[in-house]
Amino acid sequence: MVIRVTINGFVYQIPSELSIMEACEQTGWPLPHLCFLEDINEMGACRVCVVEVEGEERLVTACNNKVYPGMVIYTNSPRVQEARRINLQLILSQHDSHCTTCSRNGNCALQQACFDLGIEESLYHKEIPENRWPQDFPLIREESKCIKCLRCVNICDKVQSLGVWDLVRSGGRTTVNVSGGRHIENADCAVCGQCVTHCPTGALHGRLDRKKIYPWERALNDPDTVTVVQVAPAVRAAWGEGLNLPRERATPGRLAAALRRCGFNFVFDTNFGADLTVMEEASEFLKRMTDGTKHRYPMFTSCCPGWVRFLKSQYPDMVDDLSTSKSPQGMQATMTKTYFAEKIGADPNKIFSVSIMPCLAKKSEIAIPSLNDAGAGADLDVSLTTREMIAMIRSQNLDVANLPEEPFDSPLGTSTGAGVIFGTTGGVMEAALRTGYYLAAGENPNPDTFKTVLHSEGHPWGEAAYDFAGIPVRTAVVSGLGHTRELIRALRRGDVHYDFVEVMACPGGCVGGGGQPIHDGQELAAVRGRRLHNLDRMANIRFSHENPEIQRLYRDFLGEPLSEKAEHYLHTDHHEWDMPLSPHLDSDVKLQS
Repeated sequence: MVIRVTINGFVYQIPSELSIMEACEQTGWPLPHLCFLEDINEMGACRVCVVEVEGEERLVTACNNKVYPGMVIYTNSPRVQEARRINLQLILSQHDSHCTTCSRNGNCALQQACFDLGIEESLYHKEIPENRWPQDFPLIREESKCIKCLRCVNICDKVQSLGVWDLVRSGGRTTVNVSGGRHIENADCAVCGQCVTHCPTGALHGRLDRKKIYPWERALNDPDTVTVVQVAPAVRAAWGEGLNLPRERATPGRLAAALRRCGFNFVFDTNFGADLTVMEEASEFLKRMTDGTKHRYPMFTSCCPGWVRFLKSQYPDMVDDLSTSKSPQGMQATMTKTYFAEKIGADPNKIFSVSIMPCLAKKSEIAIPSLNDAGAGADLDVSLTTREMIAMIRSQNLDVANLPEEPFDSPLGTSTGAGVIFGTTGGVMEAALRTGYYLAAGENPNPDTFKTVLHSEGHPWGEAAYDFAGIPVRTAVVSGLGHTRELIRALRRGDVHYDFVEVMACPGGCVGGGGQPIHDGQELAAVRGRRLHNLDRMANIRFSHENPEIQRLYRDFLGEPLSEKAEHYLHTDHHEWDMPLSPHLDSDVKLQS
């Protein structure tokens, strides 16, 4: 139904189901807001989106009120402008406004709203709470920057189903903290970072590890240290966003060139590690399918550390159904300090290994002792987010847009289209099925055969069934931990049955990860994912098993997939480390555990 609404003196015909905010947006009168997230956080907590409506005594929040026939709205009246200024000044009275040292400086919704309304200082007495967490956990919260918008609470609850955050205390002391009075280290946090990317200020941010490598601890400036960096597939789809590069200029080759100019001796592509993961995981899956054992649950992918943390805390009885294959980051790191060190004649203890990941959970993954198999300390010394890498590049004052494109280094830099799609939901499954089919049938399938696994009806995950040379294979793909919980519950009830399931903790996969560039109110995972699929289609090689460097690695060092050497270096035991159990375990999990 179309209705007549007047906004700032102009008459519009608009759909009746729209909120005031949506109506204003569609008619060219966008409203400022801090707390609003569509379908997730529509509670009018910040009251920055207020408008004046004829006939209403009080100002009305636009995010959670609908338009009605004949409604007359004023979005910028003196009364509205004054109310917004007061609301923002009240927020500033409890906000640490040292913007220059904040991780969100220049990309902060509160900073932008205050600038737009000409607010230079708070009129109210400042009482800034001080509760800054220690810097040892990958996710940091600073109460002094929290504006109590509740975005983090609702993202974690409604989208990720973990409920890690909650309101604590009361009155003027009300704030957000870990639910149940827990410390974050003792919570069932997946470290997915969705709370970080949806926080409008710097109250939540990732631990900054850039200081560990440049220039404070001299890793990049020490002539006796071989510095190696690997770049995850999803990073190439987003790195240009933080440097104002158009997508056609933000190429993988230009990224490799920029990292060399930051001082790294070798720049590798984690797509190589993704191809290696495909070889091991596809082989592991086929072995499982043909071992004559009836498995209650499917084999789950294990390349997403946020998902692994989720499963270990929420459904600990299903951990044995995880693939034992390390993530691409882990495999690449181990090969760097073994195979690569041997190739260049370097002491593995003199190699400083860094990864650039779209993810906060990768910071927690590299701290797991059981993943260090190279015998030279930590396999991976530091994991940086895409945002940290962008800051590093910016610090070099490079004209990135005009850098020449340069290839990644070998022998751990050659990769395939199958490796690049690891960064988007469904990509791990698609890549694994391409090689799995080859291993079962002895011939390559059409590389686009397995895209149908992304599509499904009736539930929030994709599913598809295939025939691998007489072996029926039922697959499913899911992203977002809330949807993952729905899938697991369906599996445990016996409503669905699959053989192989890909899970990504972040909605849309790694391209939407908690370490990616932040664009407040925008979800760019789908756009970034299409970029990776385009790179796959343009790739000269689209099957992991056809990667010549992968073939050489097995021939010269590992032997074959699942060999004793491969098991030692490329696989892990998920029981060798612990996660705090969820206080809200499903009842059937409690009974079984």
